[in-house]
Order: sequence, then C-alpha cells, then structure tokens
Amino acid sequence: MTSSPATDDTPSVPATRTETDSLGSIEIPADAYWGIHTARAQENFPISRRPISVYPDLINALAIVKQAAARANREIGVLDAWKAEWIDEACERIRAGEFHDQFVVGVIQGGAGTSTNMNANEVIANVALVAHGHPQGAYDVLHPLDDVNRSQSTNDVYPTAVKLAMCFSLDRLMAEHALLRDSFGAKGVEFGHVLKVGRTQLQDAVPMTLGQEFHGFATTLTEDLERMRHTLPLLWEINLGATAIGTGITADPNYAATVCRELRELTGFEHVTAADLVEATSDAGVFMTLSGVLKRSAIKLSKICNDLRLLSSGPQAGFGEINLPARQAGSSIMPGKVNPVIPEVVNQVAFAVAGADVTITMAAEGGQLQLNAFEPVIAHSLLQSLAWMTGGCRTLRVNCIDGITANLDRLDTMVSTSVGVVTALTPYIGYAAASALAKTALLTGRNIADLVVEAKLMSRERVLKLTSPARLSGIEAITQAIPVIDAEQLDAEALDPRR
Repeated sequence: MTSSPATDDTPSVPATRTETDSLGSIEIPADAYWGIHTARAQENFPISRRPISVYPDLINALAIVKQAAARANREIGVLDAWKAEWIDEACERIRAGEFHDQFVVGVIQGGAGTSTNMNANEVIANVALVAHGHPQGAYDVLHPLDDVNRSQSTNDVYPTAVKLAMCFSLDRLMAEHALLRDSFGAKGVEFGHVLKVGRTQLQDAVPMTLGQEFHGFATTLTEDLERMRHTLPLLWEINLGATAIGTGITADPNYAATVCRELRELTGFEHVTAADLVEATSDAGVFMTLSGVLKRSAIKLSKICNDLRLLSSGPQAGFGEINLPARQAGSSIMPGKVNPVIPEVVNQVAFAVAGADVTITMAAEGGQLQLNAFEPVIAHSLLQSLAWMTGGCRTLRVNCIDGITANLDRLDTMVSTSVGVVTALTPYIGYAAASALAKTALLTGRNIADLVVEAKLMSRERVLKLTSPARLSGIEAITQAIPVIDAEQLDAEALDPRR
C-alpha cells in the first residue's frame, strides 16, 4: 500500500517586505528589524566592512537615549503612553544584548550619523511591533520617525549617544588602567631592595633599585588615570533638545530639561544640558580633549613597554635584568627564541591611538557652520582607541607584568662592577680619587668595593654601608658625615689603571 505524499498547509512566509521613503521603494528581508533607511546606508557606505555593532557601548547608548526620549515625551504629553511603553521595553531588550546584530550600518558613513540614528529608530520600532503581535514594517501602528524619533534629531541624538558610549568605555579603561597601575606598584614593592644600574641616554649612570623603576612606572600610570577622571565629566554635557541646529525646533520647550533628567536616572551620570545648544551642536572640542588624554596615556605606556623590552633583552647578549613571561615561540627558524610579544602589541596599540588622534583633530577642524558632519569617524576612532587601550592594559597586566621576575645574579654583577657606584663615594673620597677608581674598574672589571679597600680609602665595612641598596638608591638619608680624603693622600699604585 502506497501512502500519499504529505501536504504542508503552513502558509508561506514572504521573503521580503516592501518599504517606501521619499526616494522610492526597496525590498527589505522580511525578518529584518532594520528598514529602508538602513538599507540605503548599506548600499551607500560599504567602506569599513565593520558595522556599528562592533561597539556594543554605542548600541546600548543609543537605546538609552531613545529610552530617555520616550519617557520624556510621555511625561510632557507629546507621545501616547502605550507607545512610550513599547519603545521603553524594546530599548531595555537591546540594552540586555538582544538585536545588536540588527545594527548593520557601517561605522564610517556620510550624513553626520543620520544612518546610525535611522538604524536605531527602525530596529526599536520593529522590536516593539513584533513583541506586541505586529509584523515588521507595520509603521502605521508605531513609526520609527514619528514616534521613536519624536522631539529628536540625529544632530542631538548621535553626539549624545557617542558621548555616553565613551563614558561607558572610559569607565572600563580606567578600571583596567588602575589594575595595571597596581600590578606595577606590587612589582615595585617586590623589587624594593634589588639594586641595579640606572641609565641616562642608554649609558650607565648611578645605582637605583629595580623597585624604584617599577614604582616610577606605577606613578606615571596614576597621573594618566587622573587625567582620564578629569575628562569624564566633560562627556556628561549633552545637547538633547537642540534638535537640528540648537534652536530646539519641533521639540516642546520642556523637553530638554525633562530628557536630561531621564538620562541621568537611566545612566547614573551627572548629565547637564549645554548652556548654548547652538554651540554644543557644532562643537567637537570634548572629543579632541579625550583623544589627547588617550594619546598621552598610550604614548607613556608605550615608553614603558620600550623599557621592558630593553630591560629583558637578551637573554645572553642584552641587558637581561628582568625576565618577561614566555608567552609563545618567537621564531619559525630559531629554536628557543622567545620575543617580548606583549609589550610589542601594546606599542602597536599606542601607534594606532596616536594615528587616531590625528584623524580626530582633522575631523574636528573639518566641520562647518552649525554641524560637524564628520562625527562618525570621530566616534569610530575614539571608541576603537578606548577598546584597544583597555585590551592592551589587560593583556600587559595578565600576560606580562604579573609574571616578571628579576635576574638577581646578573643585576648583582652589574652593580658591583659599575663605575656608577663610585658616584656615591665622591663626596667622601673626592672627585679625583673617584675618577681614578672608575678608570681602574672599567679596565679591569673588578669589584668597586675591593678597589676602594685596596686603595686604603676606607674600610670595607664603611664601603659596604655607603654602597648599600638603601643608600645608593637614596632611600636612606645619609646621617653621618664622613671626612673627605685629599687626593694627595691616595695610594697612587693602588689606583693605577694598569694594575
């Protein structure tokens, strides 16, 4: 008995839906939460191959701004309560991580961020529609522009969302930066009594401790952390309510103050409305300030990484003072070679941050009249710098700094034969005697303490006391004066460099 083929009575779902704007109609994938304005942006800006969703902080910030706007519009009576509630719910879902893949416009785009704002409006509207039993594109029920974008313009939504995203990103960077600072500080304590030779212009100078060197690294990171903290409040100033150019056209007079209050409640930041909304809508100064702070921090961190690479160079034919954790094979041809890959990658992050600062500077200068059209590249450059700096700080701490060890034997040998130690004895034996000792040490490679004792300049006990780590590094102040020995009293034979 042959069975008849099964029939599928499930109605077919159309592959596309038609959306129309002032330029015409476009077929949109039926299951897409974005719409026609996003589709046009995808056609126009296939530049970076990176959608705005690569910056989750920006997507969440857009959702928060739209959420604050819906609440404000409901409060002042320009948006139905049920529409505000639907928008609010959709924004909450986006903030929870849903639908980020629907934010598909490229990070580099013309239009001063209009495509990003349109993308957000369409996704929020369609998420709300589907959640309440309507198909995507049923804009007669809830409209992306008339409802989600009520009382707003790209020109106040986009810069506010960008600033908010930067607040989130900067908070995260500061947390990682502080942890990195603490790691350097911990190494400063661990290496507190490990004596080494300090250097100026890559030439041997005077002794110091390895702990002082790492403590210096921690201090410079602390200074940069403070600069970041001072910058954060500058990002709290917003221009919501400015709409197109700062005059507030299409927005209720009570909207600006109301939406700012709602934004404060949603974020926990002390947002304030700019005193001059026309100026605030066109000004990009805060972005240059933040970029400058990031560049300063990145370059100083890169200098520290240069020092780490120098101090760990070798291990046999270099400085070899410290040992960086071995993270991966360093060569496809030289067995056993291990490279300082973690400091190297942080160096490259710094190069990128410095380059981004140039881009941001040019974009800020390039704006005209009441709007800067180049905020998308500013946003991309800064958000990338923030993300890369955060990742760089984390990998430097976890994969490098926490595992650094001191090469104690090598450090001891270098200090004991370093002519820099003689500098500490100069006030007590005179410059001429110290100079002669230095020459002998350089020619013979002998221990400085042995040379001083042989020259009968002072006892070994006194030499060891004066050349202790605490005294050489300046940690312990000298409390007992030692008479200076006249150069004529020196044993010429003992100081002869030819010995």
